[in-house]
Amino acid sequence: MQATTQRSYRYFDFVMVAFVIVLICSNLIGPAKIAQVNLPVIGAFTFGAGVLFFPISYVFGDILTEVYGYARARQVIWAGFAGLAFASLMASIVVALPPAPFWPHQSAYEVAFGSTWRIVAASMVAYFCGEFVNSFVLAKMKIATAGRWLWMRTIGSTVAGEAVDSALFYPLAFYATGIIPDDKLPLVMLAQFVTKVGVEIIFTPLTYKIVNALKRAEQEDMYDRNTNFSPFVLKE
Repeated sequence: MQATTQRSYRYFDFVMVAFVIVLICSNLIGPAKIAQVNLPVIGAFTFGAGVLFFPISYVFGDILTEVYGYARARQVIWAGFAGLAFASLMASIVVALPPAPFWPHQSAYEVAFGSTWRIVAASMVAYFCGEFVNSFVLAKMKIATAGRWLWMRTIGSTVAGEAVDSALFYPLAFYATGIIPDDKLPLVMLAQFVTKVGVEIIFTPLTYKIVNALKRAEQEDMYDRNTNFSPFVLKE
């Protein structure tokens, strides 16, 4: 089924808002904390806390593309990009404002919200490329599989999208900075990639339930057979 440009949906806006909220929170709140847990066999596992929640944006990206199609998902990806840019700009301005003499928490605030522009730029580039790869791969796989094997599409597209995201973000953000030793970057990238894909796999049963419920409620099951896949076209 190919959607018309005038078609409106009951729940599309809710899914879009959920996507943008998860994206901004995972990028603004999560990166400030490095966590460590002890896992059986593996031992101590260190990770950025945001990695637990950022993959949820890929879950919503899968839902958007699967139900509403690539063109609608593209609009949401751009909305997320704009929201992330504004949140980053707001954080930098608020951090830069001179604190009142009686307010002792400036240093803590800077640690939590004072990401450098290199890290912010890397995050936005990686998000933009990774999300579009995720949506594109899922849309093409849906046609190739004739709509079967949703689990294969959601996991396969996430593997592609998260691989691009991790491969771009860590070198752009940390290479030659000394924050993470250059020889350790591949290990960090691999750990983050595996964790993100693992979260996607864990959420697969929930993704199935949401996708099936939305398809019934919206009477929509988009196949992107005649879609313009350029990331820079906002029209459907």
